[in-house]
Amino acid sequence: MDVTSVSVVGTGTMATGIVQVLAQSGIPVTMVGRSQSSIEDALATIRRNLQRGVERERMTADDMELSLSLVVPTTRYDGIAETDMVIEAVSEDMVVKAEVFERVDDLVKELALIASNTSSISITSLASLTSRPDRVIGMHFFNPVPVMQLVEVVRGLATSDEAVETTARLTTRIGKTPVEVNDFPGFVSNRVLMPMINEAVYCLMEGVATRENIDSVMKLGMNHPMGPLALADLIGLDVCLDILEVLHRDIGDPKYRPCPLLRKVVAAGKLGRKSGEGFFEYR
Repeated sequence: MDVTSVSVVGTGTMATGIVQVLAQSGIPVTMVGRSQSSIEDALATIRRNLQRGVERERMTADDMELSLSLVVPTTRYDGIAETDMVIEAVSEDMVVKAEVFERVDDLVKELALIASNTSSISITSLASLTSRPDRVIGMHFFNPVPVMQLVEVVRGLATSDEAVETTARLTTRIGKTPVEVNDFPGFVSNRVLMPMINEAVYCLMEGVATRENIDSVMKLGMNHPMGPLALADLIGLDVCLDILEVLHRDIGDPKYRPCPLLRKVVAAGKLGRKSGEGFFEYR
C-alpha cells in the first residue's frame, strides 16, 4: 500500500507543520480543525512559511500556490473518509487523543492507517480504542516540522510490518528520515531528552548557574546547537511537563519527577516562545 492522500487532525504548531510538508511534497491533505478561526490561523501560518521559501528562492510562487491548493480545510470529520492515512496531531492529552481516535476509526476506510504524532503516549493504548490495532502507528515529528529531519516511527504491540513499511515510505517521500522505535513511554527521543531538560531546570532552581550559563555549558561543552532551557522554551514548557509526568507515571522511576520550578513557571502561564516568556523572554 502507498499513501496518496492524508488527513491531519489538529491546527496547532505541529499539525500546521505536518500539513505544510505533506502539501509541499505534492500530497493532497485534509486539515481538520475544531473551529474556522483556528483553521484560518493555520493556513495563514503555512502561507507565511511558504512565502519565506519564495523570498529565499527555495521555491517558486507557482510552487507555493500549488502546495496551498492541495490543502483542504474543514471542521468536519467526514472529509477524512477516503484518505489513506489520518495523522492525529492534537494536544498531548490522552482524553483528547482518545476522542479523536474513536471518531476517526468509525469514518475511515478499512485499509487506512491511523497515526499519532504523540511524543510520549502509548501507541498500543491508542490502538486499543480502534477496530484496527494492526494499522495504528506513531509518527513523532519534531518542531519545527519543516526543518527537522527526524520522524520516530513508533511500532505498537499490534502494529503490522506493512503499516511500518508504508509509514516509512511516506516519511521518506516528504523528505524526512524514519527511525523505527518500539512503543515505550517517551520512546527514545523524550526518554533521553526530558531528563536532561529537567536536570537543567533543577540546576537553575538550585542556583548552580544562571540560565544563560547553563545553556552555554551545554552548547560549548557538548556541542549542542541550543541549550536545554532555550530548547524547553521552544518545545513548550507545558508540553515538557506533560511528557515528564507521563514518564514518571508510566515508568515509575523517581528520576523522571518534574522539577518544582518547571511546575511553577507553567502554573504562572510562562510556557516558552508561544506565550512570549518561559525561562527566557521573547516579547
